[in-house]
Amino acid sequence: MDESDEKLMLRFQAGDARAFEALVRRHRTPIFSFLLRLTGDRGRAEDLCQEVFLKVVRAAGGWEERARVSTWLYAIARNLAVDESRRMAFRRADPLDAPGGRGAETPAEDPAPDRAADAALLRPKLEAALAALPPEQREVFLLREYAGLRFGEIAEVTGTPENTVKSRMRYALEALREKLAALGVTPEAAQPAAPWSAAR
Repeated sequence: MDESDEKLMLRFQAGDARAFEALVRRHRTPIFSFLLRLTGDRGRAEDLCQEVFLKVVRAAGGWEERARVSTWLYAIARNLAVDESRRMAFRRADPLDAPGGRGAETPAEDPAPDRAADAALLRPKLEAALAALPPEQREVFLLREYAGLRFGEIAEVTGTPENTVKSRMRYALEALREKLAALGVTPEAAQPAAPWSAAR
């Protein structure tokens, strides 16, 4: 059985570089996907993802076992993205939901060919609907649906009360349903291309 993130982190704190490499292998893709959907820019997401793990190296000594490593990683990623977004606000060129945004480039797992074709058609609409959400709703949705964090963990990552997190998730789902319905996408049709359920 694979070692837990927490055991790997303790090994890394003790000087085992291979434990850090294992953590990077395990979390790099999900952290990158989260950042890509949060920023809508592949290059920025790549840079931020590298910065996340550099920050882990620098801050590893301060990590305590009471905190889940995955929650800590998403908190770092989210904070870096927020800081970078504030800096970019002064020189932003394209809006996040501009046509042809690169968020749709993230590959999905390998569904059946007919479902993959449906997903390829739906994914740009899903990504556009997601990009149109207010930033605070989008980040809660991504942390819940893509990163798989619990509401309490999202509250910890965002520094927001858990009830507020739940409200933002509810508003995000409602807005996504409305946006997709306006684009002619039913909840059932969205399932092959989206990790979330309209019934949640």
